[in-house]
Amino acid sequence: MKLRTLIAAAVVAAGPVVISAPAAFADKDPIYTAKRSNLALQGYDTVAYFTLGEPTKGSAEYSTTHNGAEFRFASEENLNLFLGNPEQYAPQYGGYCAWAVAKGQTAKGDAHRWAIVDNKLYLNYNKGIQKKWDKDRAGFITSANTNWPTVLQD
Repeated sequence: MKLRTLIAAAVVAAGPVVISAPAAFADKDPIYTAKRSNLALQGYDTVAYFTLGEPTKGSAEYSTTHNGAEFRFASEENLNLFLGNPEQYAPQYGGYCAWAVAKGQTAKGDAHRWAIVDNKLYLNYNKGIQKKWDKDRAGFITSANTNWPTVLQD
């Protein structure tokens, strides 16, 4: 009888925590990362898009945490550039697909589907979506800026 009472008390005590937990975790992360990873841009160096003009794999040796996600860099120089001004180098919309954000949704951004517009890095979901986005980048950026960051809320 005492064991039942203890179990019942534990269930009642845990009830509010269990009930409120989904609300606390309903929002999406501000930086897109794969489901089982905390790695931004699939491990690609966000600074290299600006300095080399191409996706370049980063290294765990040169990494930092920004907005809860791990960013990796190909060199200490790129890491330091990022640390000096992360907002300049971080992908727009947290690395989510720019076209999806413009449409009021979120989708993964692919590190190989990218563009720099007005010195800002944008990612897209895939080649087909990037073609759609390319047709009216300015319009989609305006819409995405309006939708960001409210699209992170479920």
